[in-house]
Formats: sequence, structure tokens, C-alpha cells
Amino acid sequence: MFRKLNSFLAIFALLLVACSSDSEPETVNTATEPPKETEDQLIARALAIHDRVLTFDSHADTPLRMIEPGFDMSERHDPNESGSKVDYPRMKEGGLDAIFFAAFVAQDIRDDEGHDRAKILGLQMIDTVIESTQKHSDIVGLAVNPDDAYELEKEGKRAIYIAIENGYPIGRDLSNIELFYNKGVRYITLVHSTNNDLADSATDSEGPEHGGISGFGEQVVQEMNRLGIMVDVSHGSEEVFYDAIAMSKAPIIASHSNARAVTEHDRNMSDEMLKLMAENGGVVQLTMLSDYLRDRPENPELDAAIAAYQATLKPASEMTREERAASREAIRQLNEQFAVPPATVIHAVDHIDHIVKVAGIDHVGIGCDFDGGGGIDGVFDASEVANITIELVRRGYTEEEIKKIWGGNLIRVFQEVQAIAENIQTGNAS
Repeated sequence: MFRKLNSFLAIFALLLVACSSDSEPETVNTATEPPKETEDQLIARALAIHDRVLTFDSHADTPLRMIEPGFDMSERHDPNESGSKVDYPRMKEGGLDAIFFAAFVAQDIRDDEGHDRAKILGLQMIDTVIESTQKHSDIVGLAVNPDDAYELEKEGKRAIYIAIENGYPIGRDLSNIELFYNKGVRYITLVHSTNNDLADSATDSEGPEHGGISGFGEQVVQEMNRLGIMVDVSHGSEEVFYDAIAMSKAPIIASHSNARAVTEHDRNMSDEMLKLMAENGGVVQLTMLSDYLRDRPENPELDAAIAAYQATLKPASEMTREERAASREAIRQLNEQFAVPPATVIHAVDHIDHIVKVAGIDHVGIGCDFDGGGGIDGVFDASEVANITIELVRRGYTEEEIKKIWGGNLIRVFQEVQAIAENIQTGNAS
């Protein structure tokens, strides 16, 4: 009986403990979420990323500035006073590690004399770039291969690459391509704002001439593939893009183009083109030109001023070269006089978002077009390019993604173009 009572008491005690345990209040988690990142902290994090990744701008028309008497790339220029958007001090300020300087030659008469003048001017700009890198070899270096950018970065120097914008200086002589290659040219923009002997422009007022790339232009593409020069389709018509994809044995680039779905402009690329660029393995380099980044605000005063001026002009076909140049300058001044608010860095990254969505993170880069019309609110010149990185970080892009956008994708294409050229030269190309 005693043993049974003890057993009963023991069981009862256990039940009391269990009931007591069940009735205890739940433990309250007093841990708090980490504090939200402040704007200053976000900017600091973005700038640290910007400093770590290789930043590579694929397009600047700076050689046009460099051939001006007395222009010194080692001096800092005020963009509001001089109009200059790139020099070596501002590249350093903006954390811009590498850049393609494009020798741009405007389209002129397509005959032997015109081609010779274009070739001479192109070579003058190329030689000026080379001389500048030699003169300032303590802060910059001439680069011809993809890895040169990384090597020069390790030395604390900026990498200067050379390109040609507009295939016009090639004339009708394929041997000129190898001449330019030996000078350091590593991409050629096939065409500019009007048609040439190679290809149709997206913006020629007379419309297409070749239906894309001409027969001679196809030979140019093949020679560029053989040498290891990237084929650039910016400024080309849609047919030029599709022809280049079909003709080139190597991935192609658009050195300074944007997304048409975001901003309707003939210079921008449709979603179909973006998808095909991804299949090709190429890259679209986003440019900082306002009219390509956002719909142009209505500006009746400017429209009226340009219309009044154009009414005083004789037909373009009857103008001399000097008269055409003067008319372009007059219209440029009218655009400056009746300027509309520029696009912003937010517009620019909207385009990056869209290209990433359509083509993927491996097929977008940056080609600001400084000294060729590029320059927006927040990225007005080379000293402000870190603002692109800040906005990318704000939108959640990772450091690895930013590394691809800021140069990794372009360098990958550059490497593939060189590898294919080596295979062609050794007879191993398929």
C-alpha cells in the first residue's frame, strides 16, 4: 500500500511539473533586425566596389580633342568651359581604368581623294593617341590586348585602347585594315550617321543603299575577323546588324547603343536584336547620350529655330564640305541655346535593367560616348562615372554583376575575337 501511494505521489508530481511547464510564457525574441543601410553607407559600399572592379569605357571621341593645338591630356579641363569630357586626371578622379579612344572621321565625298583625306586624318588621330601615351607613360599606357588593362591597373596606370569610328578611312583598300591594326586599332565601327561604301547607316536621310553590309563590307568583316579586330555595329541599320551576325566568325559588339523598348530611337536596339546579340555571344555597350536614353521633351522654340535656319540653306547636295560643316555647327549652337533637360543616371540604368532582362547579365557594358555627344546629369564627364556604380548598387546588382557590366563582358568578347583570329591564321577555324 505504501509503495503504491509513493508511486501515485511520484506520478502526480510529474504531472504537476508538466502542467507547470506548459503554462510558462513563451520566450520572447528580443533580437532586432540589423539597421537599414544609410545612403552614405550605400555610397561608400558602391565606391569600394567601383575601386575593386576594372572599369572599361568602350567609346570616347577624345582623339578629336587631342589633335587640337595645345590640348594636353595630362591637364584637368573644365567641361563647362572647354567642352572636353575626358582627360587623364578626370579618368583617375572617376575611377575609370580603361577606355577606347575612337578616331572618328566624319563622312565626306566617297571618292579616292575623300578616302585619302579620311585615312590621313584617321592616322593623325591614332598617332596623337600613341604619342600621348608615350609622353605620359607614368600615368597611362597604350593597350592592344584584353589583359593589358589588368596589367596596367596593377601598375596604377590607365589603359588607353584605340578604335576607329566609321569605316570611311578604309576607303576601298582592304590593306588599310592591317595598317590600322598594326597601329593598335582593336575595333572598327563600320558606319556612322550616313551610308558609306561598307554599310548602311541607321540615320541616313536618303535611306538604305546596300540593304545592310555591302559586298566590300563583307570582305572588311572577314579581314577584321582574321586580324582580331572587333566588329562594331553601332550606328548601323538593323540590316547591318543582322548581316554582321551572319557574316562574322566572331562575336560582335555595339560600342555605344541602347535599348529601343525603353527609348524609341533608330540608333537603339530592339529586343529581337538584344536576344540575338546574346546568342551571338556579343555585348551591347550602353551610351550616355540623352536622346537615346529618354524620350526627347517637346521643344517648340528649338524646332522653330532649326526650321527657320534650314529654310535659309541650299540643298545638301549643292553644299561644299565647308558649308556642310558650318551648317552642322550652327545647328549644334541652336541645340545648345535652346537646350532641354538632359537624361539622368536613372535613365541610363533603366536601360541596363532592360538589357539584362532581355539579353542577360553577360551581354551589357558601358560606352559613354564622351566627347562625341555623351554626357548626362550625374555622368557629365569621366570624373562622374562612379555614379553609374552607385545606382547599380542601389538597385541590388552584386559586385560580380557590376564587374561584368563595367568591363568583364567586353573583355570576354575581346578575348574570343582574338582567339578566333589566331585559329583563322593557323588554319584551325571551322
